Amino acid sequence: MKKKNLSIERRNSRNGFLFVLPWLLGVVMFFLVPLVQSVVFSFSKVTPTTSGFDMSFVGLENYKYALYESPEYVNHFLECLSDFGYKIPIILILSLILAVMLNGKFKGRTFFRSLFFVPVIIAGSVVMTIIDAGASVEELGEVAQSAYLDGLINFEKLFTQLGLPAEATTLIFGYVDQIFDLVWQCGVQTVLFISGLQAIPEQLYEVSKVEGATKWEEFWYITVPMLGHTIVLVLVFTIIEFCVRADNPVIEQAYSLLIGNQVYGKSTAMLWIFFVVIAAITGAIFLVFKKLCLDRWS
Repeated sequence: MKKKNLSIERRNSRNGFLFVLPWLLGVVMFFLVPLVQSVVFSFSKVTPTTSGFDMSFVGLENYKYALYESPEYVNHFLECLSDFGYKIPIILILSLILAVMLNGKFKGRTFFRSLFFVPVIIAGSVVMTIIDAGASVEELGEVAQSAYLDGLINFEKLFTQLGLPAEATTLIFGYVDQIFDLVWQCGVQTVLFISGLQAIPEQLYEVSKVEGATKWEEFWYITVPMLGHTIVLVLVFTIIEFCVRADNPVIEQAYSLLIGNQVYGKSTAMLWIFFVVIAAITGAIFLVFKKLCLDRWS
């Protein structure tokens, strides 16, 4: 009986391996190989030829160029880090608030859930091709954003009349000007949070009501702790989406060198610097979040 059980386990293991084999081959061929090749490019001077690439090792020259010689890279990098520092928390908080609201029981709930997922449907489907014939999704968003801000409330005039310094007015209006864009980016995150909210046992809220807990206490002592792992998932997705956005200035500069001028070494070095720094910041965020939140909630 024991040998039969082992045989079944081995057969199941073999079937499982065969099931994921295409995925493993895809990862090796289309991810790991290009990844290693990009690392080699970042330390080399790459010259395209008719037979492939002619590479000569240059050490850290490409990284020195990106950090010390490129006139725009450091500024673009700091701009990206600044956006990372305030956009990621806003998207997380906003999507969680929207998810809590949309998870409630009210008429038209399905319609409003779909409404917040429309940007994702447009950006990731054939609709995008149709839109590209006229205006891009970003341009449509900017048009709608401008119409909203100019037509509903003139925020720039309002801030000016408050007597604030010109620098403060410009800074505040810049943040307000991006509200529409941030809401536009909350579609997937909101859906993920709704999925996490629906997995929370209703018995916990029933017990809290019996104990006389308020909605605010339920949110902080039940909802947020039970969404701990969902928050990690949403954070990972948001960071990846933020880093690969088409309007990322670091990505734009690197791609302009890569595609426009075929400068493979310097462009890959720029991307690797960006990746390593973002990965380090993300790792630090996860460690702090795990120590301060997940360990206490578990």
